[in-house]
Amino acid sequence: MPAKAEEIVFSAEIRSKAMSDNQLQEQIERYLNGEMSKDERARFEILRAENAEINEKVSEHKHFTGLIKQYGERLELERRLDAIHGEIDVEALEDEYMIHPSFIVRLWRNHHSKISVAASIAIFAVLSTLFFTGYLSNRDRDLQLLAQKVNVIEMKIGTQSGPKKTSHVNVNPGNFSGTGFAITSNGYIITDEHVIRDADSVYVQGNDGKSYKAKVVYTEPQNDIAVLTITDSSFKTLGAIPYGFKKVEADLGENVFTVGYPANSIVFGPGFLTSSLGYQGDSTSYQTSIPVNPGNSGGPLLDNNGNVIGIVDAKQTRVAGAAFARKSSYLLKTLQDIPADSLKKPLTLTSKNVLANLNRKQQIKKIQDFVFIVRVYKQ
Repeated sequence: MPAKAEEIVFSAEIRSKAMSDNQLQEQIERYLNGEMSKDERARFEILRAENAEINEKVSEHKHFTGLIKQYGERLELERRLDAIHGEIDVEALEDEYMIHPSFIVRLWRNHHSKISVAASIAIFAVLSTLFFTGYLSNRDRDLQLLAQKVNVIEMKIGTQSGPKKTSHVNVNPGNFSGTGFAITSNGYIITDEHVIRDADSVYVQGNDGKSYKAKVVYTEPQNDIAVLTITDSSFKTLGAIPYGFKKVEADLGENVFTVGYPANSIVFGPGFLTSSLGYQGDSTSYQTSIPVNPGNSGGPLLDNNGNVIGIVDAKQTRVAGAAFARKSSYLLKTLQDIPADSLKKPLTLTSKNVLANLNRKQQIKKIQDFVFIVRVYKQ
């Protein structure tokens, strides 16, 4: 196609009122991630200059992704500070400094009133400067944007040291969360289809607190299975997947366990297989004795050797003392059904399982870096 014709098609696509928000968002992501060709980028920048609404959406999306990454960095810093704090012998330090106070301590004891006055004057001067330069008033819009798009993250900041709150798909209108787990080292992730249904944006957050932009590759609503891929430019690799995938049915009474995110931190759930049929006799699912919450949806169900035997489905929580999981054979079938042109990178499952000879504690340590919170945003 001639370059002029390409430009007309590209411009018509972006300007069309029939273009969905998802399509526009995909173009914006391609622009911000540097995936456009030189000519596409030039035309898109012209459209930004001509269309104030598109330009505003580009700025908001760039700001929003920045906030997500900042939160991940903040969470990582909190983890490091907690680790440092745990290594400090507070009682020994207290004894040492009570007996031999440092110069700073002696200075405070002798001149604390003067230091307090000086500090108060300095704080007042800084706040006055921020107010008269308009810095504080300009923060209002940023806070509103953060509240609208990442309020789930705001609610959970700092909860690591306090009581845990259970995530539920109806906690906040438009914001949903569940669990997902990696099936390849290059960023393909499995979760339940109902977790990401009608999503405008999907992010996954690992055990290290880092969040990544993800995209829905394929769904099978009849089996409640969805395949995601991490598209974030900051993502590199996860390393070798430690667990295998069972192709045959598990045995009744077998010891099983889950690792997922019913709350803001990862949770281990032990139990055993109680039925080869799921809710209301569903032959595609297992029944287990593991208590789960809606946030567990999409997490892995593993056998004693660390093989994935199912995907947790926490939609049905009315059966006392029971939970359900889609059998792994349907996960494998779903992967075979994905159209080849939907995959932008290879999708090859590992044939090795390094968990078989480990105890449960060691298995969980290896698994937890491959299990994610799946955060969904709906407008």
